[in-house]
Amino acid sequence: MRIMIRIAYDGTAYNGFQSQKNGVGVQDVLNGALRDLFGQPVKTISASRTDAGVHAEGNVCTFDIDTRIAPGKLAYALNARLPEDIRIVSSEMVPDSFHPRFQTTIKTYAYRIINRPHPDPLTRHTEMHYYYALDADRMNAAAKYLIGEHDFRSFCAAGYSSKTTVRTIFDARVERDGDRITFTVTGNGFLYNMVRIIAGTLIEIGAGKYPPEMMPAILDARDRDAAGPTAVAKGLVLLNIEYPEYKGM
Repeated sequence: MRIMIRIAYDGTAYNGFQSQKNGVGVQDVLNGALRDLFGQPVKTISASRTDAGVHAEGNVCTFDIDTRIAPGKLAYALNARLPEDIRIVSSEMVPDSFHPRFQTTIKTYAYRIINRPHPDPLTRHTEMHYYYALDADRMNAAAKYLIGEHDFRSFCAAGYSSKTTVRTIFDARVERDGDRITFTVTGNGFLYNMVRIIAGTLIEIGAGKYPPEMMPAILDARDRDAAGPTAVAKGLVLLNIEYPEYKGM
């Protein structure tokens, strides 16, 4: 049977989600726990291959296994074998035809910033620290220009392998809560480093380097040099992946 799990992790100690030759990925640890549980190698397929240092609250993986363990109990069995910085949030059986990357998906990411003179040691691995004052209203106004279908080539790092750089953004907003600023974005897919480049651009707008009204021109340029820097990985978290066409077993 095919099992879908939702997995959360602190990406600080890992070289991204995917198994790596030059470091430990979250997938390596997950595969090890599955091997320990079932006594055989188990192939996992993920919905999102998050980069080194990026976190997740709801990444999705699938694997095929014959087991007498109830699908909903697999999360407990795996969590007993995983380190504290990786947790299975849920587990369920899905049709054999279900593939986490080839279904229609809606993904939501958040980029978190602490905006004050000194960083918070308790969140040093999960927030970007920015010393100078940021105007969250300006950032939010700029983010609104991203909503809709656009060519996001300007917000894609070199080396991307996607057939197209066109994506649809359903919602994009920037909110401030005290010293914390959060950029949240939901779309049908994201390019390599896309959210981090957008976050870096929004930070420059929030710092007053150029106005929010520059965002359409950055999109139209279809040139990576037109956008801002790539924000550091630790501020990014994959919040959720939805499958609107999947209604469950």
